[in-house]
Amino acid sequence: MNIASIPSPPINEIHIGPFPLRAYAVFIIIGVFVAIWLGERRWVARGGRRGTVSDIAVWAVPFGLVGGRLYNVITTPWPYFGPNGNPWQAFEVWKGGLGIWGAIALGGVGAWIACHRRGIPLPALADALAPGIVLAQGIGRWGNYFNQELFGGPTTLPWGLRIAVEHRPAGFTQFATFQPTFLYESIWDVGVAVLVIWADRKFRLGHGRAFALYVAAYTLGRGWVESLRIDQAEHYLGLRLNEWTSIVVFIGAVVYLILSARLRPGREVVVEPAAGGAGAEDAGAGADRD
Repeated sequence: MNIASIPSPPINEIHIGPFPLRAYAVFIIIGVFVAIWLGERRWVARGGRRGTVSDIAVWAVPFGLVGGRLYNVITTPWPYFGPNGNPWQAFEVWKGGLGIWGAIALGGVGAWIACHRRGIPLPALADALAPGIVLAQGIGRWGNYFNQELFGGPTTLPWGLRIAVEHRPAGFTQFATFQPTFLYESIWDVGVAVLVIWADRKFRLGHGRAFALYVAAYTLGRGWVESLRIDQAEHYLGLRLNEWTSIVVFIGAVVYLILSARLRPGREVVVEPAAGGAGAEDAGAGADRD
């Protein structure tokens, strides 16, 4: 066993009276609050009103949780519908299993509904939220650490992650330390958040380009992390499904960045109608004056 390694936590939940409090759920909740806090600050700095991000989160977060779970169940169905699966476990979100692609997609639908109701351009809101979202992802990855899941292949590196025998996949029980992919992705996510904030300040990104930069940068790192993981996954042409998803989404984000910069340069001037004042049409009318 590698002596200089990262130990895994002996437990992943505590009980408060009869109620279990799982680390995975705690980190998801912390991530959501960080995303809302930072998104609120950035939204106000862009000219939006205080409280808007919190109100939109009421729509986006539940949609995102459902989307994340649906993606996980659809792409990894065997724990729920396989020979030894249990369909009811599909509802046990607190135990882990949220796919970021589904969470962003369906969470975006919830945000779009809320934005439409308030006359807010969704791309402007997405730009404000982008760094907070990727920070939330980085925080959420620590839930995987407590669950001893989604790690990479065996390693003798000093930062190898010690995994208990019962959490090691078949064919790897003889190894003790593995690549801590949760840590790699968490660090990468923090770097992406810093990159987006820096680029947004320097280049005044608008019309969804800060969000697209986040997506492009995140998928670049996620594709690499996926290539290290050894958990069960669907493979196509030698790559894991999430690697293909990362490639497709990365290309889409880069194309959007290029086309958006050409078609709609600058940043929105009005991102939210004033209370009792201008409507959504006015918000859109001032979008290209910058």
